[in-house]
Amino acid sequence: MTNIKAADVAKLRKQTGAGMMDCKKALVESNGSFDDAITILRKKGQKVAAKRADREAGEGVAVTKINSDNTSGVAIVLACETDFVAKNDSFKKLAEEFAEVALNFENKESFLSANFNGMSVSEKLIEQTGVIGEKIEISSFERVDAKYVGSYTHGIKIAVLVGFDNIVENITTLSKDIAMQVASMGATTLSYKDFDANYIASETEARIAVIEKENIELSRLGKTLKNVPKYISMAQISSEILNNIEEEIKDTLRSEGKPEHIWDKIVPGKIERFISDNTTLDQEQCLLDQKFIKDESQNVDSYIKTYGDISVSSFKRVSLGS
Repeated sequence: MTNIKAADVAKLRKQTGAGMMDCKKALVESNGSFDDAITILRKKGQKVAAKRADREAGEGVAVTKINSDNTSGVAIVLACETDFVAKNDSFKKLAEEFAEVALNFENKESFLSANFNGMSVSEKLIEQTGVIGEKIEISSFERVDAKYVGSYTHGIKIAVLVGFDNIVENITTLSKDIAMQVASMGATTLSYKDFDANYIASETEARIAVIEKENIELSRLGKTLKNVPKYISMAQISSEILNNIEEEIKDTLRSEGKPEHIWDKIVPGKIERFISDNTTLDQEQCLLDQKFIKDESQNVDSYIKTYGDISVSSFKRVSLGS
């Protein structure tokens, strides 16, 4: 029987992250061959991975990595099955190491094939599945390239990248604020102009149906009914519609006996309220149209404009379970 030295076990454990007993067993089985022991541990990982392939990896760590000149960034999620594993320092370290490698690749597929300390990223994931005993995977991979890229990570659960088309004074503050906005409010697109017309139509129908159903119950209880909007996005509101709304407002003011010389102080506010009531989809899903979380008196677009000639070119958000 081959004499296995403690130093060899420690060396194998350091390279693979496997437990001391697993490393010793692998070295014994391989008759002391370090390379064969690694192969044995990988095969164990493959068996565990196959058994746990159908498991849900809903926990994990979301991390970002930005290059030195802030022109490129990646956000990934290293997913696992339990938060016990996710909170482990060695697991977090592995996620950071993966992000470092990911920064050199354009997409998830090429990243998974990349070299990671003598094996591919995919092979490392399988190896660690055997070590940890849980399903381990890269569940999200996003990349942003821009004139300036900023990031924000909310704990270990959400990671955000934001790209800007220019560099201005205090851009680090701006980029963090916008990234925090994305993390908090979960925008899915930059502007209402990005929406597909069919999507808007289906969302409008669905939202109106929900409100009408709620109003049936409110009516039964004798409570005030909710307003049923005609529209849910600025993409549906033409200049003609706004002109008609303005005329309706003026007709109402006239019938209420309001003097015309004060209309210009009333009409803009009422038009703004109409737009607010009829653009709920934009406010929920469009970053630039959302109320700014640090100052709800303005939207995100207005806040960005306070920094001068700069715009958000793109953003990406990754989170556990997404």
